[in-house]
Amino acid sequence: MDAAFGEALIALLPNLRRFALSLSRRADLADDLVQITVERAITHAAGFDRRARLEPWLFRIMRNAWIDQTRRQRTAGAQLDIFEMPEALPVDPAPALEAHLMLQSVEAAMATLPPEQREVLHLVCVEEMSYAETAEVLSIPVGTVMSRLSRARLALAGKLGIE
Repeated sequence: MDAAFGEALIALLPNLRRFALSLSRRADLADDLVQITVERAITHAAGFDRRARLEPWLFRIMRNAWIDQTRRQRTAGAQLDIFEMPEALPVDPAPALEAHLMLQSVEAAMATLPPEQREVLHLVCVEEMSYAETAEVLSIPVGTVMSRLSRARLALAGKLGIE
């Protein structure tokens, strides 16, 4: 792994964490998923085509790691998180509380979307990936990305009462 690869990887950590949170919907699992992704990326850095963008390659690694984790959890049984704690509110909670409530509404509405639509919506709208990059990450045609995104946006707007 060269220094430029490492610097690019570090710069993408916030994007990786956002995508991990959208997949897992739990901060602790998201952190684990980012760690697994970075570890795999470093291990397989020699196989990365330097002419390609790093972000789609990392997102694909993360999505595959998430699928692996999900499969393992099916056989692991029920697990409880005993360390969950509510976040402290800032001094003037009104603006932050309103934003937090809106974000919760959007997250809750997104959680009800089918996984295929939720993944496409997150990659395009949150991570600002192109349709082609999203198609590459998800191994689907660009047209499928476009139709899933359209259906996801319409469903999300309906769930949030936006016409």
